[in-house]
Amino acid sequence: MKSAAYEPRRYRDGMAGPGFKTFTVSHLETDLWVAVTADAPPEAEEAARVAMLEARRELEVYIATDRAFLTALAPYEPQTGCPALIRAMADAAALAGTGPMAAVAGAVSAYVGRRLEELFGLAEVIVENGGDIYLRSSVPRKIAIYAGASPLSNKLAITLSPTLSPLGICTSSGTVGHSLSLGKADAATVLAKDAATADAYATALGNRVQGPQDIDAALAWAAASPEVLGAVVIAGDKVGAVGDVELAPYCGE
Repeated sequence: MKSAAYEPRRYRDGMAGPGFKTFTVSHLETDLWVAVTADAPPEAEEAARVAMLEARRELEVYIATDRAFLTALAPYEPQTGCPALIRAMADAAALAGTGPMAAVAGAVSAYVGRRLEELFGLAEVIVENGGDIYLRSSVPRKIAIYAGASPLSNKLAITLSPTLSPLGICTSSGTVGHSLSLGKADAATVLAKDAATADAYATALGNRVQGPQDIDAALAWAAASPEVLGAVVIAGDKVGAVGDVELAPYCGE
């Protein structure tokens, strides 16, 4: 769970390409950037807000009855009959070897993105939640990697084929933001079919990186995980990638 302290998300500037309309919906520490096709109905923004609040409510109500779910730093089995959001987070954490809250941002992104698809039949949806993205796209997309003070920050992008969609693209950092990381990677990015799973694995990947010397071993661990479609690690001026990742220079286009 992120701190309530707010850090301006300047990396969002220029994220959407032509043909999209964008908006943000936020409540307390949850701050989502959403892009939908330009012809999406105006009701999409309110629907995204409602879905975000529903997801938060499910999480808050559940945690009130099971505080250990909030604080666990290792896989944790929730109560029988828990909401689907809670189950998704716990399952992702079990795969990656993290606590379930490591998957919360990705899980919420997917919750909102899928709701928009169900309501409006959208073929193009991007929901970004503090660097954790749910993406559905029918055309190739480039996702830039924000890595804080690294000289490679916003200089590289992952080119994504529409055949991977829907997709989770999630990034953990030990040097950016307020989320808990036990490592010092400037960016540890994971691609997975499920955004909650991508989020948990990004945390686990970042935890393995204390410096550039750890990149290869961390990526080897990620490559051995069948749920991980691809991964990128940036530490200082060094970068490594494995799996279904096509890196390209990024110039803001």
